[in-house]
Amino acid sequence: MAGGYIGKLLFVDLSSGKITEEALDEKMCQDFLGGYGIGARILWDRMKPGADPLGPENILGFVTGPLTGTPALIGSRYVVVGKSPLTGTWGDANSGGDFGPNLKFAGYDGVFFSGISPKPVYLYIKDGKAELKEAGSFWGMGCCEAEDKWREMYGAKTEAAMIGPSGEQMSLVSCVINNKGRAAGRSGLGAVMGSKKLKAVVVNGSGKVPMADEAKANALRREFMKDISGGGVTLRDYGTGGFMFGSAMSGDGPIKNWSGCGPVDFPNAKAISDDALIAEQHKKYGCWRCPIGCGGEMKAKAGRAEMSHKPEYETLCMCGALQLNDDLESIILINDICNDYGIDTISMGSILGFAVECAVNGVLTKEDLGGIELKWGSGKELVDLALMIAKREGIGDTLADGVKVAAERIGQGSERYAVHSQGQELPAHDPKFHPGLAVTYRMDATPGRHTQSARNWGMGYKIPLPESGKYDWTNFGEEHKYSSDMMHVVNAAGICQFGFFAYPAAALWEILSAVTGQTYTVDDCLKIGERICNLRHAFNLREGLNPQSFYINPRAIGEPPLREGNVADVKIPDALLVRDYFKAMDWDPKTVRPSTAKLRELGLEFVAEAIGVPAQPPVAR
Repeated sequence: MAGGYIGKLLFVDLSSGKITEEALDEKMCQDFLGGYGIGARILWDRMKPGADPLGPENILGFVTGPLTGTPALIGSRYVVVGKSPLTGTWGDANSGGDFGPNLKFAGYDGVFFSGISPKPVYLYIKDGKAELKEAGSFWGMGCCEAEDKWREMYGAKTEAAMIGPSGEQMSLVSCVINNKGRAAGRSGLGAVMGSKKLKAVVVNGSGKVPMADEAKANALRREFMKDISGGGVTLRDYGTGGFMFGSAMSGDGPIKNWSGCGPVDFPNAKAISDDALIAEQHKKYGCWRCPIGCGGEMKAKAGRAEMSHKPEYETLCMCGALQLNDDLESIILINDICNDYGIDTISMGSILGFAVECAVNGVLTKEDLGGIELKWGSGKELVDLALMIAKREGIGDTLADGVKVAAERIGQGSERYAVHSQGQELPAHDPKFHPGLAVTYRMDATPGRHTQSARNWGMGYKIPLPESGKYDWTNFGEEHKYSSDMMHVVNAAGICQFGFFAYPAAALWEILSAVTGQTYTVDDCLKIGERICNLRHAFNLREGLNPQSFYINPRAIGEPPLREGNVADVKIPDALLVRDYFKAMDWDPKTVRPSTAKLRELGLEFVAEAIGVPAQPPVAR
C-alpha cells in the first residue's frame, strides 16, 4: 500500500449491527486519491440509484485523504459523503479540526454506514477495534456536552464527529460537528446520521500514518511554510473574519438577503469584522498541526457557550450582513447555537434572512413568528428565532428544513426571497463578484458550494487569467475546468484549502509525492481531479438529474441587477458560461453526459451504461 494510507476501511450495517473490515483498494487510491474521490467510487459501487436519502439504503461515509494526519500543510481534513436529503444530489461536507487525523491514528482511512439502527448508537474505534455502543443517554444532548462526556469516558485524546439535537430531528440543514465548532456543514448530512440513529463516530488511536519519505515530507513542510502570502497573512492574524469588511464593501458578500449593497445598506460592517472580532477573542485556535491557526475561542461572557468558537467569515456575513445585523454579540450567540445543536451556519443565516424579508413584506406576521418582531437590523430577535429553528419549535419547525422547503410551506410568493440552488442555500460569495460561481453553484455535483472553486479565484498556476479582467469570458470554460479540477484534488487529498491558497501551490503535489512514494505533477493532479468531478457528476446523472434544470435564485446572477455598489449593473451571462464549460468538459450540451471518449480517457467506462452513454463509439455507416 502506498504511503499516506492506513489501508483499511470499515463498513457498518446499522440494521444488523454487523461491522466488516476491508482492505483499501490500491488502484482506487491511485485513481481517486481519497476523501470524496474514494467516497464517490464506493457509493457508486454499493448504493442503488433512487435510494431515499433518509432511508436505510443511503450510505453515509466518513473518509480521510492521503495527506490527512501527515506533515502536509494543514493536513487536517476529512469529508462526510452520502446522498443529500437537502438537494437529492450527491452530497459531501468537509471539516477540519482533529477528528480526521485521529480516525487514521485509530486505524482506518474511512468508515461507511448503511441501514438504520433500531435504537440510538455511536461507533467507538480504538486502535483498530470498533464496536457499536448504545447512545440513549447521549440522544438529545448538545454537541459540546457530548464531546466532554466522551473525553471523560475514554480519555483526553478522544475525538468525535457527531450530530446535535437538530440532526436527531432530521433538520435538512443539520450538519456534523467535531471539536465543538468545526463543522462538516453542507448537504444536510447531519439529517442522514439522525435518520440512521447514529449519534457519533468516536475515535481514540495511538497509531501513525505511514509515509514513503517522512524526512522529505517534513523538510518540504518547513520550506513551504516560509512562503505564506496574501490572504494567508490575514488568516493568521484575524482568521476568516478578517475578510468581512472588505467583502461587504466589494460586493463579494451578499447584503440584505442578496438585494442590497454594502457601502449603502451596511456601512457599519466593521462592527462585525477584523479588529472588532479579535477584541472578543480569548485565544487563537488551530486545527491539527496547522501553521496558520485561523480559529479562535471567544471570551467568557454571560449567554455564550462554555467554549465559544470565533465565528467564521461565512457566519459573520450570513448571520450579519444578510440581515443588516451589526450586533456582533448576536452573531456569536447564533454561532454557539448552531455548533451545539448541529446546524450549518450558512443555511441558518440564509433562513434568517429569508424570514426577515418575509416579515417586512407581511408574509410572516409577528404572530406567525411566535411574538418575535423581525426587521432589517434585528439582532437579539435573530438569536431567538435561531433557537426556535434549532429546536424545531413553532415557526422554527417550518423553517428548519431550509429556505426552499420553507417557501413551499409558506407560499404567498415567498419563493422570491429564498436564495438557493437546488435547495442548498448559497454561501457568502456573490457570483456577480466571482462570475465563475454562477457555474459552480449549479453545475458542480454538490449545488450551492463555493468550496468547489471557480475560474476567477486566481488559480493562475496553469492558465493565466485574462488581463482584461474577470468579466472577460475568453477561455472561460477551460480556466474554470482547471480551477475546479485542482480543487477536487485538494479536497480529496485531505488538506485545507486555506493552506493551498496561502502557500505555493506546488506544496500539494510535492508533499503528496513524498508521502505516497508516487510521483505527482500538476498535470497528474488535474487528471485525478477531472476523474473525481466526472464520477460525482455521473452519480447525479444516474439519479436522473440534469443540472441544467437546477434552480438558482436569479438575484445571485444579477436578475434584476443591483443599482449601486461595486457590482452595480452586473448581470452574469449564465447560459453562455455554462455552454463554454460543457465544451471544456466534453459534456453533451443537452443531456450533460460525458462523451464516450471522455469516459475512456478517464478510465470511467464502468459508468457508461448506467448514465446512458454508449460503451463504444457508434460504427460509421
